[in-house]
Amino acid sequence: MANLIELNKVSKIYGTQVQTKVLHEIDLEIEEGSFNGIIGASGSGKSTLLNIIGTLDQPTSGIIKINNIETHLMRNKALAKLRNETIGFVFQFHYLLPEFTALENVLMPYYIKGKKIDKHMNERAQELLELVGLTKVMNNLAGNMSGGQQQRTAIARALINNPKLILADEPTGNLDSETTEQVYELLREIHRDYKTTFVIITHDRRIAEKTDRIIEIKDGRIFSDFSKI
Repeated sequence: MANLIELNKVSKIYGTQVQTKVLHEIDLEIEEGSFNGIIGASGSGKSTLLNIIGTLDQPTSGIIKINNIETHLMRNKALAKLRNETIGFVFQFHYLLPEFTALENVLMPYYIKGKKIDKHMNERAQELLELVGLTKVMNNLAGNMSGGQQQRTAIARALINNPKLILADEPTGNLDSETTEQVYELLREIHRDYKTTFVIITHDRRIAEKTDRIIEIKDGRIFSDFSKI
């Protein structure tokens, strides 16, 4: 299987007069269609790594390729286009717009592209909401939904542009144990049905063990890398 993500000697330093090196020469390859977990304690550098993979942040040094595109060389406008078309994000805080319905929130990345919402796209958004079990509440305002419903709406939103890659940063961090299980079963179902590549950040080893590959980050370095398949 070809690599969707390639990192070569990626480092990240914050600060100028007082410098803090958060990532140290990271080498990492993620295969297309794989289901990966990145685990590490708070401050280990795992979220910085995810932000760099997602082009939300730039490395201080090193080479990054997403779908064979060297993203560290791209300008902001091109990066925004790449993010919108290739990457779906699911965060611990869902970042839904509370004054819009679940359906409107799912369509938001398509609005951002400046595209007209036609019948086909509206039907696709409804199909995604059906996939995540929210057909009955699709017209509810996001602010009136439960935490689990909001997170499932965020997952549907991440899928609207058919991304090759889903990056999830502590996607169940604010959910109870039962809802956490439901969300991870949903992510697995999406991976199985759509062959989407997943990279899931977590501090919880029990969650990481649900993935096919566990990459542990410690003090800004890859401490261990274990694949179950």
